[in-house]
Amino acid sequence: MKILSASDIHGSINWAQKIIDRFHEEKADKLLLLGDLLYHGPRNDLPGDYRPKKVIELLNSEAHNIIAVRGNCDTEVDQMVLEFPIMADYAYIISGETVIFATHGHKYNPKTPPVSLPEGAILLCGHTHITADEKYEGFRYMNPGSPSIPKNGSKPSYIIIEDGRAELKEF
Repeated sequence: MKILSASDIHGSINWAQKIIDRFHEEKADKLLLLGDLLYHGPRNDLPGDYRPKKVIELLNSEAHNIIAVRGNCDTEVDQMVLEFPIMADYAYIISGETVIFATHGHKYNPKTPPVSLPEGAILLCGHTHITADEKYEGFRYMNPGSPSIPKNGSKPSYIIIEDGRAELKEF
């Protein structure tokens, strides 16, 4: 199975569309969204193309392809309008021989990893808006950053996961 992972869309219709387009171009089987789908949050500026109703419509059209976890800006109200589950704090995904612990990053992250993380796993997070692909003792930390509100010089990126391998790619 081939998975495209992205995070922190924050209601940007242009970036939501680019993610969906790249999902189809990559011929991925599933789209793994790491939270903060609709709302920009109180610490972020409003994306210039902020159109959460359009993002809802677009993501719902791909609901059968989406796996999602809850971000710190996602609420029960968001779940009421989205046609796929978004309220889980994390998802365990097995790709080849690799365990992927997918979460937003505000609870579990490299500083506070889950205790259940097996040796050699990938801790896949969003939240910081900063791309990362780093080795830690016992696990690999990856973050696709935020395409709509990148921080610290990060480029809009996503992650491809296939057969136990994961690669950070720029748009």
